Amino acid sequence: MGEMTFAGKVALVTGAGTGMGAATAELLAQRGAKVALLGRREAPLRAVADGIDANGGEALVLPADVTDPEALGRAVRATVDRFGGLHYAVNNAGVSSENHDLPDLPVDVWDGTLAANLSSLYYSMRAELPAIAASGGGAIVNVSSVFADRGLPQRAAYSASKHGARGLTRSAARDWAARNIRINELQPGVIDTPMLDAGEGEVEHIAATIPAKRLGAPREIATAVAFLLSDDASYITGAHLAVDGGFLA
Repeated sequence: MGEMTFAGKVALVTGAGTGMGAATAELLAQRGAKVALLGRREAPLRAVADGIDANGGEALVLPADVTDPEALGRAVRATVDRFGGLHYAVNNAGVSSENHDLPDLPVDVWDGTLAANLSSLYYSMRAELPAIAASGGGAIVNVSSVFADRGLPQRAAYSASKHGARGLTRSAARDWAARNIRINELQPGVIDTPMLDAGEGEVEHIAATIPAKRLGAPREIATAVAFLLSDDASYITGAHLAVDGGFLA
């Protein structure tokens, strides 16, 4: 099997300014895709785009909040206007939430976490699916978490949002498979990114609980996303793939 190529294709990546999203956008661009970068803050997106451009790729910077369905619609239209279509989407943006016992979980934290991690997937696919269909089909990867399979202590909102991502992905995959669009869920384990908010010494403790005895790297998530988007995964839809060093084993 040769290296997957995305030459002539267009991809949109949310949460593309840092971590897994940035690594994914960079890898897709390295393999030939034109990439739209979406995130809340323009400066990190611009830095990723500059790196892509410097390496001969082409990137579009789209500052937007994934909890705003109208902003997502505008971003997809801007992508199609700039690049002529949309073939792939990686819905990676999300938040980690806060630690609370359930009775003490503030309603606004619950609402905000569900909006950022679950409703955002609905808003994103609502805009992306018609554009991908109009381009002849393609694929979507919704990035969730290993905690779509396990409850995370004191993170009820986070765990609920990731479990919800599983159901949304499966339902959408069934509905769009006959229209040549594959939709899968990727479950990162504990990945070494700026979003990892463990305190001093906690990272070492977490790593010791993982069979691989280390944290994952953003590039390892990016390569798994690229596989699910590629034609090498042409008969995979509605599936979930854990990239977790054996955490769920």
